[in-house]
Amino acid sequence: MGVTYKYFGAPDRATAARVPTALGPGGLGLDAGELGSLGRLGDLMETSGSLNGHLSTKIKPETMSAMVLTGIQGVPLHQVPPLELVVLHPDYAVVQLPHNVVEPLRKADETQLGAAAFIWSTVPDRRGPRDAFVIYQMLHEWQDFANRLHDAGHQLYCLVWP
Repeated sequence: MGVTYKYFGAPDRATAARVPTALGPGGLGLDAGELGSLGRLGDLMETSGSLNGHLSTKIKPETMSAMVLTGIQGVPLHQVPPLELVVLHPDYAVVQLPHNVVEPLRKADETQLGAAAFIWSTVPDRRGPRDAFVIYQMLHEWQDFANRLHDAGHQLYCLVWP
């Protein structure tokens, strides 16, 4: 049993803070889907087609921030900024992904996404080109999701729960 990360959009921090209580105690995991082991796009995330949808994944928001900033922006890993805590509760947390992470992802072109995927596929526990392609597809999904949220006037948040 691991931690699950549900990324979602909200117009502001106050609205984002209410998302876990709106779902209720039994609702946190209802639409997270089956999130098997890492290694395939279907295992990494599930997307909802609605504007107010979500991305559920086993990828930490800190890792996503690092992947975007180091792979797309060339920021050294030790300079990746911390996430912004919105709510800390004994059963869950809500964090906001900073604007300086979301904007480079939204504006990245194919070459930048490919380079970021290749860089992250060389991490020791990855399997090389196969993972590079999976990460590339995942970054495209993230980019599409971030653009839909931006178009709706929403910011990107992450709900973390065990």
